[in-house]
Amino acid sequence: MPPLPRADLVPQTPDHENLPLVKATGFREYDARWLFGTEINLLGVEALGLGLGTYIHELGQKRIVVGHDFRSYSQSIKQALTLGLLAAGCEVLDIGLALSPMAYFAQFDLEAPAVAMVTASHNENGWTGVKMGVSPPLTFGPDEMGRLKEIVLSGLGVARPGGTLTHVPGVAERYIADVAGRISLKRPLKVVCACGNGTAGAFAPEALRRMGVAVVYEMDCDLDWSFPRYNPNPEDHEMLTAMGQAVRDFGADLALGFDGDGDRCGVVDDTGEEIFADKIGLMLARDLSGLHPAAQFIVDVKSTGLFATDPVLAANGAQTLYWKTGHSYIKRKTAEIGALAGFEKSGHFFFNAPLGRGYDCGLTAAAAILGMLDRNPDKSLCQLKTALPQAWTSLTMSPHCADEAKYGVVEGIVAEYEALGRAGGRILGRAIKEVITVNGVRVALEDGSWVLVRASSNKPEIVVVVESTRSEDDMRALFRDEVKPRLARRSEIGAYNQEI
Repeated sequence: MPPLPRADLVPQTPDHENLPLVKATGFREYDARWLFGTEINLLGVEALGLGLGTYIHELGQKRIVVGHDFRSYSQSIKQALTLGLLAAGCEVLDIGLALSPMAYFAQFDLEAPAVAMVTASHNENGWTGVKMGVSPPLTFGPDEMGRLKEIVLSGLGVARPGGTLTHVPGVAERYIADVAGRISLKRPLKVVCACGNGTAGAFAPEALRRMGVAVVYEMDCDLDWSFPRYNPNPEDHEMLTAMGQAVRDFGADLALGFDGDGDRCGVVDDTGEEIFADKIGLMLARDLSGLHPAAQFIVDVKSTGLFATDPVLAANGAQTLYWKTGHSYIKRKTAEIGALAGFEKSGHFFFNAPLGRGYDCGLTAAAAILGMLDRNPDKSLCQLKTALPQAWTSLTMSPHCADEAKYGVVEGIVAEYEALGRAGGRILGRAIKEVITVNGVRVALEDGSWVLVRASSNKPEIVVVVESTRSEDDMRALFRDEVKPRLARRSEIGAYNQEI
């Protein structure tokens, strides 16, 4: 058996070359992520592969897809992971350079129950990680990640004979055909395809052309793992600003931006203004609920409250459930209840049949957005956005709170709001309509406004978001006169990263 992973190894030492380094902090709620070299080394990745292979055997499986994103070190990390999987007796199917949704597609395409996609997503260079799953289209959640962490760090990996490795060609072509085959545009659209020099640049432009996009303006689609302009993250202001400028320069109908592993999609309209993913989700829900009466949608608790009050959704008999923030949670709940689609404010979109296969895929989201425009040939994306009811949503604000204290603080806030709701209390003169506690507490008010307090999944912080259906001033009051003073009564709360 290999030695137990250590957390105290230092690069450029003999021990770092001979022993596995795996820091426990890399095991997150629904994926694994480390700084390569200082938090995990190649032997540590091999130990992770042995642990993952052992775990999927526990789950009665052995056939697993592996792929890697475009980083200078990702292929080496995938090979180290593969060594561990082979030692565990797994049947490894290597699809090569891939997007995360391409690896998820390969589970269906190759009839492989398990997947391990080596990617740092949109993180800065130096980061690496693995997105894993055993039951397509789902990926690991906290329970699975907890068991994997236990196996790896406790040295419980079991070596078995019979491991095999097959390099499988053609998956990328079949994936592009799958996503592009879901739409055939009639409207002559001009689209900026922004990839931030990440992995999506190898696949997204061709997919958009096959969907029938009349003109594709490629923006930072050349692969360059130094990311010379910015990280490929369509949530970041720098990338969104560049996308907006490209729309104005080319006179494009919209810009679609893809993150480093292609599972998220960001959108800029024909005026060069960004549309956050929850509002795009609402626009899609309006469009799709007209085609699929009584459709169900899942959205995360950070998303706009307009899903609950929108008259178009109500007229179409649509229902929306607010659920835990996190792509693994939204994906799992969308599959569990058979919802037509799930939307997460960070830009993860999930579409079940007939629109998709249930996993988060930036190109499937792009096809849905383009299809919406195709069905509304006399309206621009900006006009569709303007047709939404108005709501003023705050920035995400995060006061510091130690990891050891943050969950207790949020439990206390949850209890306060539940008691206030039961007592018929009011917030800034408005009755409490609903107190949602699936992920911290989201307090919905009678006019559709709401406040959210939850613990950050990966930082020593509390997450605060508020939204008003009345005005920007009212949105600020919901924070300054309601949430901020309530949190300030607790000594564990520190300074905010930003405030409205």
